[in-house]
Amino acid sequence: MSARARVLIVEDEALVAFALEEMLGDFGYEVIGPAPNVQAALKLVGAEKIDAAILDVNLGGETIEPVAEALAGGGVPFVFTTGYTSASALPPNFKDRPSLNKPYQPEALRDAVARLLKP
Repeated sequence: MSARARVLIVEDEALVAFALEEMLGDFGYEVIGPAPNVQAALKLVGAEKIDAAILDVNLGGETIEPVAEALAGGGVPFVFTTGYTSASALPPNFKDRPSLNKPYQPEALRDAVARLLKP
């Protein structure tokens, strides 16, 4: 049996994080986290094998950019999630990365993670 893909969740809203965890588990992924802030996320990035990540753009006023930089540096694909409708909410160095608007549909989440994991 092959190992399940490991997906990091970085999300500061507990209910949203729980919903993401449930959906990703239903899709067959192993969830890493969820990390509620940049410090916790960076610890997980340094300690865990991560195949893909879902990053909330705004973590209680903290920017997600340090986590995005760490993941990009390690070659880990990620998708941003945001409650904002404008691409200007994305960190400037990562405007080309995929994003999902909240609230997102399970199918959109499933498809976004599947695209991240394509070889």
